[in-house]
Amino acid sequence: MKLRHSVRAIILDEDDHILLCRLVIPERSGTIVVWAAPGGGLERGETLLQALQRELHEEVGLTIDAEPTHVWHQEVVDSETAAGYDGVVNDYFLVRTASFDPRGAMTVDELAAENIRGVRWWGPKEIADYRGPDLFSPRDLATPLTALIVQGVPATPVLLGL
Repeated sequence: MKLRHSVRAIILDEDDHILLCRLVIPERSGTIVVWAAPGGGLERGETLLQALQRELHEEVGLTIDAEPTHVWHQEVVDSETAAGYDGVVNDYFLVRTASFDPRGAMTVDELAAENIRGVRWWGPKEIADYRGPDLFSPRDLATPLTALIVQGVPATPVLLGL
């Protein structure tokens, strides 16, 4: 089985708002919109930290020096989640920062080529109460996010579902 390995950042500001990217993804059954943590696939020879640093710089303009704590792990076997793969492995790292205006190094067109059509800060309650057509990744994002905020960093990465 061929899985795409990605790194993602749970970027939380001083008010526990999370920064999410709005992904507009064309699928066989139509277009879906998913709000997901910034990040992406590892390039050949990259460490997890190097990939995370590159992705955060490109997508939201955030620079990190030290390796953040690994808080969540997700494996999704579904051929529609990543073209050319049987699914994805996402490793999520916690990044605490002051709120900022996200503006990555990539142009709007470059971001759109990666299906990113915007970013915004979300409060945990906003996510839990959201009833619109967009999805979150993971689908129950409010649950592990609230646990992370209330209980703090887990001793080992929490396994997430779809």
